[in-house]
Amino acid sequence: MSIFSILTLAGGLAIFLYGMNVMGEGLTKASGGKLERVLEKLTSNQLFAILLGAGVTAVMQSSSATTVMVVGFVNSGLMKLSQTVPIIMGANIGSTVTSWLLAMTSISSDSILVQMFKPSSFGPILAVIGVVYIMFIKNEKRRNIGEVFIGFYLLITGMNMMSGAVAPLANVPEFTGILTMFSNPILGMLVGALLTAVIQSSAASIGILQALCVTDAVTYSVALPIIMGQNIGTCVTALLSSIGASKNAKRAAVVHLYFNLVGTILFMVAFYSVNYFVDFSFLNQPAAPAGIAMIHSCFNVAATVVLLPFGKLLEKMAVMTIRDNEEIETVSDFQSLDDRFLTKPAFAIEQAMQVTNKMCDLCKDGLMGAFDLIQGQYDEGAEQHIEALETKVDNYEDKLGTYLVKLSKFELSEEDSQKISILLHSIGDLERMSDHSVELARSAKEIKEKGLSFSESAKKEMDVFSQALRDIVSRTSKVFETEDIALAKTVEPLEQVIDDLNAQIKENHVERLKNGECSIEMGFILSDISTCYERIADHCSNLAVCQIQVHKGEYDTHEYLHGIKLGSEEFDRAKEKFAAEYHLA
Repeated sequence: MSIFSILTLAGGLAIFLYGMNVMGEGLTKASGGKLERVLEKLTSNQLFAILLGAGVTAVMQSSSATTVMVVGFVNSGLMKLSQTVPIIMGANIGSTVTSWLLAMTSISSDSILVQMFKPSSFGPILAVIGVVYIMFIKNEKRRNIGEVFIGFYLLITGMNMMSGAVAPLANVPEFTGILTMFSNPILGMLVGALLTAVIQSSAASIGILQALCVTDAVTYSVALPIIMGQNIGTCVTALLSSIGASKNAKRAAVVHLYFNLVGTILFMVAFYSVNYFVDFSFLNQPAAPAGIAMIHSCFNVAATVVLLPFGKLLEKMAVMTIRDNEEIETVSDFQSLDDRFLTKPAFAIEQAMQVTNKMCDLCKDGLMGAFDLIQGQYDEGAEQHIEALETKVDNYEDKLGTYLVKLSKFELSEEDSQKISILLHSIGDLERMSDHSVELARSAKEIKEKGLSFSESAKKEMDVFSQALRDIVSRTSKVFETEDIALAKTVEPLEQVIDDLNAQIKENHVERLKNGECSIEMGFILSDISTCYERIADHCSNLAVCQIQVHKGEYDTHEYLHGIKLGSEEFDRAKEKFAAEYHLA
C-alpha cells in the first residue's frame, strides 16, 4: 500500500465523517427542534418510545447524539429515568440505518433500474440539487434540505474513497494476518470498542468496517466481534456528557452502557456456545457490507426484544452503580438551560423561552404586589417580598443572558438568530419592569412614612390608572404563556391609552396644585408613580410586539409599530374600547 493510498484513505475517512456530520446537522435544522420536543413530551408507551428513539437517531445519524439529549432531559428534570430505557434501546436500532445506506454502495447488477438505486448513481443528482438549494434558494428550509443532500453525497464519496484506497490490501498477506487476530472475540470487541470510542460514532466505525469488505480479507468471524465492541464503544460519548450532571442523568448514561454491555455479553455467549456445537460455516466467508448491516440490525433488535422486559432491572443496576448519598440534590430553576442542548439550537431556544416564561410570572407577581401597595395600605412584608422577587428576576436575567450568549456562538439559522436577539431584548424588558415594581413599593413606603395621601380626585384617577396597568401586565403575561397573537395585538392599543392617561393625570395634577388641592411633595411622588406606570406599559408593548414578530417571522419592531399606527382599523377599534373602559371622570 503506497503513501498515496494512505493519504486517500485518510481523506476518504475525513470526507466520510464530515458528510455524516453535515447530513445529520441538516436534518436536525430542517426539523426545527421538533424531534427534541417530541422526545421531551414522550408518553409512557414503551413501543412508541422505542420507535421514537429509532426515528430520532436515524435523522440525527447518531445514537450518541440521541443519548446525550436524553441525558440532558433527565438532568433538566424534563424526563424520568424510567422513560429513558426504551428510548435508548430505540436509539441503538436507529443507529443501524446508516449502515444500510452504506450497504447500498455494494449493489451490483447489469440492470439499469437496479443500478439507479446505488448511491453512487443518484448521489451526484442529489449533490447538484443540494448546491442549487444552498446557493440560489433563499428559503431556509430548502437550504437545510440542500445540506442533507450534500452531506449524503459526501458520505458516499468518502465511503467509495476508503473502499478504493484499501482495495490493494487484498493482496497483502500481512494485512490479512492482522485481521485474523481480530477473529478472537475478546480482542475483536476491544478493537471495535476502542475505534468507536475514539471517533465517537458507531455508525462511522461500522462504515469503516464495511469499506474494508472490498479486500475480501474481512470475514464474518472478524466482523462479528468488532461490531459487538462498536456497540459498547458508542456509550463513551454519553458517559462523558454526564460528567457534572445530576445523579439521574449519570444513571441514564449508565443505562445505555449496561444495555449494550449486557446485550453484547448475552449475544456473544449464546452465539459462540451454539457455534461450538454447530460450527457456523458462514464465519469463514468474506463479509459483505449488507451482511454487516444485517448483523448490526439483528443484534440491536434482538437485544431490545430480550432486555425490554428487564428495563426496571437495568434501571436498578444504574441506581446501584450511581448511589444516592446523604447530600440532597437541589433542583435549580435553570436546569433546563442545559449546555447539552446547545448543539441543537432550535430546542435550546425553546428551553430558554420556557425559562423566560417563568421570569415573566415572577415579574408579574412583583408588579401586582406593587399596584396593591399603591392602591391600598403599605405593608413592610409585602415590600420585602417584592424586593425578593426583583432579586430573583435579576438572577433569571443573568442566567438566561449567559445561556443565550453561549448559544449565539453556535452555527444558527437566520430565524434562530433573530429569536435569540428577541429573547435577549425580552429579558431586558422584564428585568426593568421588575425594577419599577421596587420603585413603586418604595414610593408607597414614602407616602406611609411621611403621612401623605392622595386627594380624593387624584385617588380616583390613580385607581383607574392602576387598573389599566393591571390589565396590560396580565395581558402581556398571558401572551408569553399562551403565545396568543390575537391577544398580543391588543397590548399596543392599551399602551397608547395608558400614555394618554399619564399625560392627562399630570395635567390634572397641575390644576390641583393651582387650586391648593394637592401638596407639592405628594405631587413629586405622584409624578414618580405615573412615570413608572408609563414605562411599565412601554415594556409590555415591547414584549407583545416581540411575540408577534416571532410568530410572523418579521423582526423590525419600529416598522411594525409605525405600520399599525398609520392606519389599522383593528388598532383604532381596540384603542377606542380601552379609552372607554379606562377614562377619567
